[in-house]
Amino acid sequence: MDQILPASFYERPVVEVARDLLGKKLVRIIDGRRVAGMICETEAYDGETDQACHARVGRTNRNSVMYGKAGQAYVYFTYGMHWMLNCVCGPLGYPAAVLIRSLIPLEGLEIIAGRREGIRQADWCSGPARLTRALSIERQCNGLDVTVAQNGLFLETYMNIPDRLVKSTPRIGIQYAGEPWVSLPWRFVIQDHSQISTS
Repeated sequence: MDQILPASFYERPVVEVARDLLGKKLVRIIDGRRVAGMICETEAYDGETDQACHARVGRTNRNSVMYGKAGQAYVYFTYGMHWMLNCVCGPLGYPAAVLIRSLIPLEGLEIIAGRREGIRQADWCSGPARLTRALSIERQCNGLDVTVAQNGLFLETYMNIPDRLVKSTPRIGIQYAGEPWVSLPWRFVIQDHSQISTS
């Protein structure tokens, strides 16, 4: 049985957590049923000095969850239409989080198909806004503790991804941040899904 990731998993430097979340399972309970996918792409955002991080402006109503305890969901609205899911990391009071960018669907495929009608399966969860739509992750999930099952949103152990299958790159869409933030290799992606069996 896969185990729910404990708070101690998230109470570490955010870049380490971002790498280690690859291969973990994101689970959402929808109408009493499990819907889940394996995380295959993440990005790290690290505190007020990180000019690509929401916390670069200090604490606000929008980003206040980032300053809370590790293992909470930070869910925010962007571009007037999309929800994004992040996991808060590091010590209490330090605003860092990992953006979950992509999943490989594993469970509840018929539910995901219904929520992503007209979209080919390869694109159901192939971006941060797509996966939140597929798993019904919206405003009500902001601030949820993802280290317990009763909130209906949590992360589990699933598989360990070897370093040879992991590629690190600069983060996407942060040109406004300037250097060195634009070039930091804080995006992590599984680069060869064919070598991983998710069955």
